[in-house]
Amino acid sequence: MFKKVHIRLTLLCAGITAIIMITMSLCYLYVSETGLYKNHYQSFQSDINTITTNLEQQSVISMEWLSKMEAQGKYLFYVLDNGIPFLYNQLNEPEENPKRALLLEESLDAYQESGWNSPTNTVSAFTSYHFEFEFTSASCDSKFFGSVIRMGKSSSTLEVIVLSSLESLELQIREQRIRFVLIDITAILLLGIFSWIFTGKLLRPIMENQEKQAQFVASASHELRTPLAVIISATECCKNAPSERQEGFLKTISQESIRMSNLVNDMLTLSGSDSHHFLVQPESIELDTLLINVFEAFEPLAKEKSITLSILLPDYALPLCLADPERIKQVISILLHNAISYTPNHGKIDISLSYCKSHFSIAVRDNGIGISDEEKKRIFDRFYRAEKSRSTKDHFGLGLSIALEIIKAHNGSISVTDAIGGGSIFTVML
Repeated sequence: MFKKVHIRLTLLCAGITAIIMITMSLCYLYVSETGLYKNHYQSFQSDINTITTNLEQQSVISMEWLSKMEAQGKYLFYVLDNGIPFLYNQLNEPEENPKRALLLEESLDAYQESGWNSPTNTVSAFTSYHFEFEFTSASCDSKFFGSVIRMGKSSSTLEVIVLSSLESLELQIREQRIRFVLIDITAILLLGIFSWIFTGKLLRPIMENQEKQAQFVASASHELRTPLAVIISATECCKNAPSERQEGFLKTISQESIRMSNLVNDMLTLSGSDSHHFLVQPESIELDTLLINVFEAFEPLAKEKSITLSILLPDYALPLCLADPERIKQVISILLHNAISYTPNHGKIDISLSYCKSHFSIAVRDNGIGISDEEKKRIFDRFYRAEKSRSTKDHFGLGLSIALEIIKAHNGSISVTDAIGGGSIFTVML
């Protein structure tokens, strides 16, 4: 399922960005090509104005001047004197350059179609005008800017057709389009790779969360199955057992029911944390008094295993701590219960409280079996229990998970380190 989601998210992310990028590229190309075309046309008009001025100043148009102008490689000239082709055009026609002749004929046709050669458009010896047009040459398969200059010379009318090929402009536009296509293709490929990695990182926490949920459900089912099996078995045995043995089976049913109730309560606590409905009611409390109360509650349990339980408090007055007293008691109880469970007989457990730089530090130290570095990474995971403690029936592997959620709800931290000489130290910072 996640693979399909990963692919779809990648396509969605890369696709939308690629569409935006291509759209922006097309807009840029449109603006750029329009600008190039406009600049080229304005440059052509400016040159035509200069050519017209030069022609007006010349009493005689020589073939040498026309040759020099064409030698610059920008323009072609076709001159008509009273409608008769100038000698210059006849010298440059068919045999040497047949395409030129065809091009000039096409320009003449375009000129004829424009209507500017009608009798009404007459000029005198003191007037001249020009107009520009664009046409496509079939012989050259290219576009041209054309301009017709009409002026009066003595008793004749001079018509000069000036042509400028747009081949260089089209080549520039074509190269620019190719560059943008290559850039867009490269960018889309890189974008696809980035989107694949990026969406993968986005999905990883969701995948890990689903995996943890699946593990949670499987572990919860396993833990619930055990007391349920015992209860069902004890119930069946109780039906057919004599009255003197029924009390033992009823006691077993009661114990397993309490055990299952504790497990369900723990699971509900964690469920409330996951849904952000974790109930915390902070108030100003005296942490030293709270620790003493928890200490006194666990003293009998420690004595049963001949474990020395001690508490160390500061010898100065502590400020009040803003916290939920019942939740903090629950955390300390979890830590002490674990310490007593995993500390051998005649062991030692110390509780200490300190205050420094507006932070309270509660430490529970034991000299029990200790926790390996590998297990420290997972000890706060739900239903995780170290291999040495899996035989402990009273532990489901949820206690430290609950403690972590409670401390996180208080914006504090909880950590575990190795104690000198063996055992572990759990430290709560508030």
